[in-house]
Amino acid sequence: MKLYCSHTSPFARKVRVLIREKDATAHVSEETVSALEDPAALHEANPLGKIPALIMPDGTSWFDSPLICEFLDVTLEGPQMIPASNIERFRVLRHQAIADGIMDAAVSIVFERGRPEAQRSDMWMGRWSRAVSRSLAMLEDEVVSLDGPVDLGSIAVGAALGYLDFRHADMKWQDSQTELAGWWRDFAKRPSFTETAPPA
Repeated sequence: MKLYCSHTSPFARKVRVLIREKDATAHVSEETVSALEDPAALHEANPLGKIPALIMPDGTSWFDSPLICEFLDVTLEGPQMIPASNIERFRVLRHQAIADGIMDAAVSIVFERGRPEAQRSDMWMGRWSRAVSRSLAMLEDEVVSLDGPVDLGSIAVGAALGYLDFRHADMKWQDSQTELAGWWRDFAKRPSFTETAPPA
């Protein structure tokens, strides 16, 4: 299998971490692509032109990081990242949903800031920033639910927090979410996260 990815994408990092937590790097090769350059190979794999995208040996492709993660969790050996039982499964998927929402908003802010100043929308950047702040506050209140064995939920939250540190240091989120920050500092030491850290 081959994963089209970017080393700066938090969604791709989520998938890359999961692969490493399942000790499956020998089964999934990685090819770095820039979605902004609209490469033809990426369009063949994902008509939406987004990363990550997973290509199977027969040419079949899977896209959207939650779907890719679930597919890999089912098909690869190693610890289960999405529990089978309903209560635990929905807890993990809920963590993934809030983390993906943080990533969506944080990436949108980056793109908006990249537009010419006269074309930027302060209204949208404000909405996205407030969405991130509310989501972090919720995770702060529920941080104990992230403890325990690594799963897709904690991986997704880690990818989201890592992206905030990478692209949004000005938010200084760790100053206000101190318990969540402590959890992240410990979790970020896992080899799967140190190996997938975005470029400095």
